[in-house]
Amino acid sequence: MPTSAFARKLATIAEQQHAKFQFTNEADPALCRQIQKWTEDIGFSFSSCTEVPWSAVFVSWCVQQAGATKAEFRFDMSHSVFVNQAIKNAVNGTGVFHGREIDAHAPNVGDIIQNNRGGNHFDFAFAKTHTSYLSHSAIVIEVGQDTQGPFAFCVGGNESDSIRRTVVRLNAQGFIKQREGNPFICVVQNLK
Repeated sequence: MPTSAFARKLATIAEQQHAKFQFTNEADPALCRQIQKWTEDIGFSFSSCTEVPWSAVFVSWCVQQAGATKAEFRFDMSHSVFVNQAIKNAVNGTGVFHGREIDAHAPNVGDIIQNNRGGNHFDFAFAKTHTSYLSHSAIVIEVGQDTQGPFAFCVGGNESDSIRRTVVRLNAQGFIKQREGNPFICVVQNLK
């Protein structure tokens, strides 16, 4: 499936934020001001750069800035909230963000990959019926292949207290390879 203009814009926004803040800690005034802006832009009250997780705020803000509306994406301070809504969209055949099992959808540029955090082992079935649990997600900015095989290159916020790029390994069919530590939960397919 060709990458949409929206998906390319979302990936570009995430990459630009990474380029700007990758060497900046969340406690630094420049990034802290940006975290406050992201939080308020998506409609929430800001309280702290260091005491309140902001990774879902980062993803939500990037999706918003790319042009998604509140009706299309559930902007939130918790990944579990927008993932649960995306799963409901997929079940009901509605909306432009669909939550898919990791072995049912190969990630593309502009998709969002969700994984566990804090040593938890929540799975897709749990995410389908819950909106409040610890997790993390990042935006896919590139899908490719290197000497170790296929990969999805992602940008996420609040990773080691900054904005980081990570590699998610894929199998030969392009699906996410599951891992033991903080296993993957869902891929939010971007249909916009």
